[in-house]
Amino acid sequence: MSLKIIVLAKQVPDTRNVGKDAMKADGTVNRAALPAIFNPEDLNALEQALRLKDQHPGSTVTLLTMGPPRAAEIIREGLFRGADAGYLLTDRAFAGADTLATSYALHTAIRKMGAFDVIISGRQAIDGDTAQVGPQVAEKLGIPQITYAEEIQSVTGNKITVKRRLERGVEVAEGKLPLLVTVNSSAPECRPRNARLIQKYKYAKTPSEKQAEDKGYARLYDSRLYLNLVEWSAADVDADPQQCGLSGSPTKVKKIESVVFQTKESKTLDASDEQIEALMVELITNHTIG
Repeated sequence: MSLKIIVLAKQVPDTRNVGKDAMKADGTVNRAALPAIFNPEDLNALEQALRLKDQHPGSTVTLLTMGPPRAAEIIREGLFRGADAGYLLTDRAFAGADTLATSYALHTAIRKMGAFDVIISGRQAIDGDTAQVGPQVAEKLGIPQITYAEEIQSVTGNKITVKRRLERGVEVAEGKLPLLVTVNSSAPECRPRNARLIQKYKYAKTPSEKQAEDKGYARLYDSRLYLNLVEWSAADVDADPQQCGLSGSPTKVKKIESVVFQTKESKTLDASDEQIEALMVELITNHTIG
């Protein structure tokens, strides 16, 4: 059986390089001040989608992302690794969205995309660490969900079997399609770019990108339709402006602090039982442990 698979992906600021300019005065992330990367767990999700595609000939993998025009870069990154198509939700109305407004916008786009079998996303994005968007999208679509997936083991008929990685071990869960799955970082890493696919999709652009570059590739896009990445605004997906962006976001970030841990003092121990016992007593006394 062939599957229609949607992967929810996000371009995120690289939180390893957070500086004093990382936040705007209105409490939103200053994305222009930070390098942008493919959210790591969304790459794990993409790999699970591509494995399903390999196992079920005729299946398609479509990426859906929301962000500024430059977020089209992660759609190309997905195409280079084996995805078939991508959709970019971009509109100033989406700016400043929290998880509630983001999931609302994504679910309107998914409904416009039409029928699907499986939606796969990363467990959480590194710029928020909430793990809320995937489950909220499933709730808005009215479909079941399996979270914390480490491996999608099989899809047979309308049943999917998933191994979940939990705090104290693993469990195997089953669900009925259509269904949404969120994937942990403990899942296999995404496969590398494919040289042939890089050559095929390197000129894939959204309408905004083509308009901005204006390099005279009109004939190329007319003859190779797969290079035309779909770009939707809030109006294109019939989204209610009051439920998008800051207007639809009850969560407000008031402050971001960059905390740097520094060692004030250190203690060197030898391997004697007496020193190790003394250290244990000290740690228990000052409630560091115990």
